[in-house]
Amino acid sequence: MNKTLRNLTYLAVVGMMLVISACKNKNPSVLKVFVRSSNNELMENAKVIIIADVNSNPPTPAYVDTVNTNSSGFAYFDMAEFFDGLDKGETTGYFDIIAKKNVSQGTGDVRCRAHITSVETVFLTP
Repeated sequence: MNKTLRNLTYLAVVGMMLVISACKNKNPSVLKVFVRSSNNELMENAKVIIIADVNSNPPTPAYVDTVNTNSSGFAYFDMAEFFDGLDKGETTGYFDIIAKKNVSQGTGDVRCRAHITSVETVFLTP
């Protein structure tokens, strides 16, 4: 193979790799759940559980995860594992939320999308 053909082949491979890597969506799939007291205060160390709503339309595949809120009062769910397990083209999941701290509890629901940060707030009631 002559030098010019080898250089052109190299440039073509590099160009294809750049095009392929540019097409991937690099934004993370994240669900943030803020937990607030009945006095509207952010609650640290509250347990937050998300449960896939299998009765949604379209149905969301079974999935459960539990995270405690951080010092800023929100639970951070990395949803990459959930979305990686879906069929190609499926980019939405519906979840029920349960938040608990001591004897207080709150509920909510959220639609989560791939490569987007979805945010929901749950208020605890005694």
